Amino acid sequence: RSSSASPSENIHVVGVMCLHWIVSTSSPLSCCDCLAHICRRKKELKARTVWLGSPEKCEEKYPKNGIKNQKYNIFTFVPGVLYQQFKFFLNLYFLVVACSQFVPSLKIGYLYTYWAPLGFVLTVTMVREAVDEVRRYQRDKEMNSQLYSKLTNQRIPADMIFLRTSEKNGGCFIRTDQLDGETDWKLKVAVGCTQRLPADLFSISAYVYAQKPQLDIHSFEGNFTREDTDPQIHESLSIENTLWASTVVASGTVIGVVIYTGKETRSVLNTSYAKNKVGLLDLELNRLTKALFLAQVVLSIVMVALQGFVGPWLSNLCRFVVLFSYIIPISLRVNLDMGKSAYGWMIMKDENIPGTVVRTSTIPEELGRLVYLLTDKTGTLTQNEMVFKRLHLGTVSYGTDTMDEIQNHIPSNGSTSGSTPSRKTQTSCPKVRKSVSSRIHEAVKAIALCHNVTPVYESHAIVNGETESAEADQDYSDDNRTYQASSPDEVELVRWTESVGLTLVNRDLNSLQLKTPSGQILSFHILQIFPFTSESKRMGIIVREELTGDITFYMKGADVAMASIVQYNDWLEEECGNMAREGLRTLVVAKKSLSEEQYQDFESRYNQAKLSIHDRGLKVAAVVESLEREMELLCLTGVEDQLQADVRPTLELLRNAGIKIWMLTGDKLETATCIAKSSHLVSRNQDIHVFKPVSSRGEAHLELNAFRRKHDCALVISGDSLEVCLRYYEHEFVELACQCPAVVCCRCSPTQKAQIVTLLQQHTANRTCAIGDGGNDVSMIQAADCGIGIEGKEGKQASLAADFSITQFKHIGRLLMVHGRNSYKRSAALGQFVMHRGMIISTMQAVFSSVFYFASVPLYQGFLMVGYATMYTMFPVFSLVLDQDVKPDMALLYPELYKDLTKGRSLSFKTFLIWVLISVYQGGILMYGALVLFESEFVHVVAISFTALVLTELLMVALTIRTWHWLMVVAEFFSLGCYLASLAFLNEYFDLSFITTWPFLWKVSSITLVSCLPLYIIKYLKRKFSPPSYSKLSS
Repeated sequence: RSSSASPSENIHVVGVMCLHWIVSTSSPLSCCDCLAHICRRKKELKARTVWLGSPEKCEEKYPKNGIKNQKYNIFTFVPGVLYQQFKFFLNLYFLVVACSQFVPSLKIGYLYTYWAPLGFVLTVTMVREAVDEVRRYQRDKEMNSQLYSKLTNQRIPADMIFLRTSEKNGGCFIRTDQLDGETDWKLKVAVGCTQRLPADLFSISAYVYAQKPQLDIHSFEGNFTREDTDPQIHESLSIENTLWASTVVASGTVIGVVIYTGKETRSVLNTSYAKNKVGLLDLELNRLTKALFLAQVVLSIVMVALQGFVGPWLSNLCRFVVLFSYIIPISLRVNLDMGKSAYGWMIMKDENIPGTVVRTSTIPEELGRLVYLLTDKTGTLTQNEMVFKRLHLGTVSYGTDTMDEIQNHIPSNGSTSGSTPSRKTQTSCPKVRKSVSSRIHEAVKAIALCHNVTPVYESHAIVNGETESAEADQDYSDDNRTYQASSPDEVELVRWTESVGLTLVNRDLNSLQLKTPSGQILSFHILQIFPFTSESKRMGIIVREELTGDITFYMKGADVAMASIVQYNDWLEEECGNMAREGLRTLVVAKKSLSEEQYQDFESRYNQAKLSIHDRGLKVAAVVESLEREMELLCLTGVEDQLQADVRPTLELLRNAGIKIWMLTGDKLETATCIAKSSHLVSRNQDIHVFKPVSSRGEAHLELNAFRRKHDCALVISGDSLEVCLRYYEHEFVELACQCPAVVCCRCSPTQKAQIVTLLQQHTANRTCAIGDGGNDVSMIQAADCGIGIEGKEGKQASLAADFSITQFKHIGRLLMVHGRNSYKRSAALGQFVMHRGMIISTMQAVFSSVFYFASVPLYQGFLMVGYATMYTMFPVFSLVLDQDVKPDMALLYPELYKDLTKGRSLSFKTFLIWVLISVYQGGILMYGALVLFESEFVHVVAISFTALVLTELLMVALTIRTWHWLMVVAEFFSLGCYLASLAFLNEYFDLSFITTWPFLWKVSSITLVSCLPLYIIKYLKRKFSPPSYSKLSS
């Protein structure tokens, strides 16, 4: 039963392949709950005691088993969205200026010219946020109202202790893909006391003591106590007795008791909450607008000073500030937001990266500014599909094209008589050379026996909703058999032995059976199993063959562990190196024949060591090592973890673009290192420094010093060692790691992945991108400046949480090199041009005011200002979102061009200053030219200067464009046509009889020519004598 605070009904749960538990469901959180959640302080996590079948004994209240992904509630939505908008100087500035128009002495123009654009921006933002919130609410409601009556490949809804299973061996397999990212099945073991109970579990008096909730998904401490027996039964609980939420039970019927719910589950504790991401370009523009505001205030003070601070000078100062407010045009925010939407649409419509989805439309420019790419391994770089590639016997090697030859060497009856010397002969003469057939058969037999794989057969007979366990109802044919194990390598090895004729057909805790090509069953009694550990790097098994009574000790493991165990040979090291260079995962297989006396002696010493209280692990290891001497080397196997399509060229492309790639994985160190080599994440001529396991400050210090002496060396480090280094030497470690061409972090928890992203952001101030495909990658994706999710076999959790969703890893190349480049370059040009459009008119206003005795009177009023910001110039300016400096093929062919983007040269104080000088020059020429050339009436100044201003803006857009698009030409002529057509209706501002005369035309043309021609000449000379890198490639 659940120890949840929720009084909602308890539901009996049966899952597939059938799962029994009782879990509490909760309704979606109400508004009152949300308000209470905001008001109350964070609750301290505590250890707890959970009674079986007696929830009334539980005094503490625990969280509801519900999820909540919403950013706001009904009360916080409007204030929250407004805060997110107005915390930026740009938007706050627009709000203050718009509000100033309610003060009569500060009113300059019509209210709609200030409030309409601001209202448009806020409305679009609120609608977008509201749609996102409703979608999140609906997803949460669907999950929280789900009734767990029968689970069919559904995920476990809460953290549980595993009490009983229908499997004879007392264990079951679970899939943890959404928790640690690994698709290998993990073996879990039921509590021994409850597994043996014949009666109803809830009729006994028992309780579970569980430690307080914590982040670590790989450890757990607790106790199971049964009170209604004499004496009481106490049993310790560890990680192997747990079923964490978000995992899936893959076999058997399971009964469990819930210990953690809701936000106290391991999966939720390891999930970070989404943050509102702001692009670097937006931050840079925010800084530039602050500089413009400062210039605006200074200019206003100068104007008032030149007046001599006479009269109501403070009111005049405020009027000048409002008058020059066009320096920071409100259309900047509108244009940039519309531009971002356009980039998102272009990305999703790109036929070269089908299925790509833009989920966060506010940061497409980030794709062009990335320095660090942090990637998951399983499902992202690899397909997690193993393929047996090589079998090496020392003198002969078999590859994929010669595997069929092995079948000819497997005897149909499974006997090796006639080709294998007797055990007595082997013992006395170990150097006797065996035939190739004998050696192949022994190697295949060893691979078929030395593993922890279990064959599973689907049951077809269902009676009263329960699976019938009678063997007669099960289909034992080859087609109905699947294998399950904690490692995909082992499954592939067993599949391979099946393909060559030796099939694993049955296995339990004490025996296993193999089937020969002729259909004969070979039975073996399992005497001992020594499981694989990261310390030993090997696993072993001792079996007795029932037919002959022979006892054999088989062992397989990594070459570094096995090299000193097997008999002397001259080929193992060389061949391991050759296979590693091919990116294959190698395993060395060996055997040792034992006499009955040898085994009995070993068993007594082994059992004695297991009962010792002090140094049990060391004593057990010492006894096992006494067997691991002079073992007969049978073979070397090579298995390939197939990479995703085009991973190698994509990683090379990213490296050439100056992007540093870090691989963060929950997998083993050896596997991670192998994939780093096979994917060319680490190039062939680079050394790899494997960071030794450290547990103290002193050890970390020594290992960091050893690492400091290495140069141009890739780093491989485990999550435990990383945690120790960051605790004592955070700055030193990050500084050293950032100098590496590649970094591999293995055995990383989801929280550690997010922590590494945050460290890089804090210590380097560079932009980071995280890419993954599983639920364990969500924290990393949300913490990064730009998160990319891949829709893969592990579900859509990462894809839904990401800013950008892609279907294949190789698509990231085009996403960054082409769309990242275009988005950044276009937004930089668009932002600066919109500011230029505001600065030029403010310069003209300043010149006009200085000529007319520093009067705070607007130069252009009403519709002229609205038209200038909209139909007269908006379409040509916005058409800059179609501009490109380099063609897509060129950007992919020369990824080195990407390095320039990360330096931020397209939008900097230098480029901004150039645009300021251009604006001052053009504004001055246009205004002084009009004042010099106007004849008698003031209205002629307005007509000449405004027409020249519109023409200048259209010509400046043409000057800025690098690659013409037909829509750009249409936008230019459409805007010019709109202006000419509107002249007929602007009697209030223009003298129609004057603007149709030749003097008007030549005056406007000459002013426009003087304002634009020098800039065209400068651009031509610059492209000729100092062309940018991309123009050299284009030519």
